[in-house]
Amino acid sequence: MSIDAGTHCTELTLLDARGLPQGMHEQAIPTSREWECAKRVFDVILASVVLVLLSPLLALVALVIRLDSSGPLLFRQERYGRGRKPFVVFKFRSMHDGVSPDAHRRYIAQLATAEDEVGPGLKKLVDDPRVTRVGRLLRRTSLDELPQLVNVLRGEMSIVGPRPALAYELEFYEREHYARFLVRPGLTGLWQVRGRSEIGFHGMLALDAEYARTSAPRVDAVILLRTPLAILRGKAA
Repeated sequence: MSIDAGTHCTELTLLDARGLPQGMHEQAIPTSREWECAKRVFDVILASVVLVLLSPLLALVALVIRLDSSGPLLFRQERYGRGRKPFVVFKFRSMHDGVSPDAHRRYIAQLATAEDEVGPGLKKLVDDPRVTRVGRLLRRTSLDELPQLVNVLRGEMSIVGPRPALAYELEFYEREHYARFLVRPGLTGLWQVRGRSEIGFHGMLALDAEYARTSAPRVDAVILLRTPLAILRGKAA
């Protein structure tokens, strides 16, 4: 695992060759190099401390997953991060091993194309048979997200930022939604603390883009303060 705060303190640039609309970076509020570096250092320190403090809990979760169902402890999935660069995100496995992502792909398509008909809420799949008994608890408490702290240490994610984007979501993006790729995705963000299941698919993308355009220390501080309450509410976890 490589941890290098300095190498990630770079100027905010996006390349058209990566598929981002031309001039998209101009929508963002100018981000200082000092804030970029401070945010990266904060990410590394906090992720390291939390991983150490929660190591007994992580071991317990791993044991329970192993006892509940067969398969790997971690779920790995390709997502898109800053600059629309692909990376592998880590989660505790909450589904049965080897299940197809087709159900979730159809679900996203339904939300994106018929949102007005199904209602404004971004509701999870109900009684999804792919999810294990332990997985339901992990999702409700957001414990399945903890391995993403490793993604933070690797510089692929931040503590605060937009959700890591799925490849099959991109076909439903509008131009302004691509602003979310101006920054690293995060463990928590505006969507998580502003209602989650009460916000529709395009509303979620709009919040991701809003964060990317307005990223600042005060914004991150407010999100971090509100995150524990959002987790306790267990909404759409």
